[in-house]
Amino acid sequence: MGRRGYLNGRGAALDAAHLDAPAPDGYPRGVSASHPLVLASASPRRRELLARAGVRFEVTPSNVPEQAHPGEAPAQLARRLASEKALAVARQLGPAPSRWVLGADTIVVIDGEVLGKPDDAEHAVALLRRLVGRCHRVLTAVALVASDTLAERHVVVESAVTMRAADEHELRAYVATGESLDKAGAYAAQGSGRILIAKIEGSETNVIGLPLEETLALLRAAGVASGAA
Repeated sequence: MGRRGYLNGRGAALDAAHLDAPAPDGYPRGVSASHPLVLASASPRRRELLARAGVRFEVTPSNVPEQAHPGEAPAQLARRLASEKALAVARQLGPAPSRWVLGADTIVVIDGEVLGKPDDAEHAVALLRRLVGRCHRVLTAVALVASDTLAERHVVVESAVTMRAADEHELRAYVATGESLDKAGAYAAQGSGRILIAKIEGSETNVIGLPLEETLALLRAAGVASGAA
């Protein structure tokens, strides 16, 4: 299983049981009944995962720059970006009617370095050269923010991905599909990039871009009901 770290809006650690507990005072109640969850992401993979889980939601992408601060640890980076994305959209929506906003950020880490999205095809090949034949970490942070109080809950999930060995021709053939150009680490676990993966330890949906089990726990804790999308 992947390692899971839970944080509330004050940065305190939460365990899975706490996430399933009733939301504290100050959190809006029943917002999903008439006003669906707002996903602060344009990712088709996150949309598909939420829809498959039966969550009713709307999409309002954020425009937060995905840039690391000097000396920022990988988990801190992912958590900050997820929070900033959700907060940006929550502020845009305003306090009335109250809405829950879900933000997420997925990063790939190897040798302690965060591998972002490739700049071009050559960069994508270079990123994949670093990953094949080795194990790397994939971290996704998820932030849930209330648009009226800006109260937050977070979860950070980590999975380990082992890639098989692959030669230059195979890497270039994969990059030529165009699939890798908008993906952290230059591959998509749910697409053709799956052929490069030997093993995933932990949440597979985390590697795809949204750890579904942990995200649904956040939503349940906030009182966001699932239903037909």
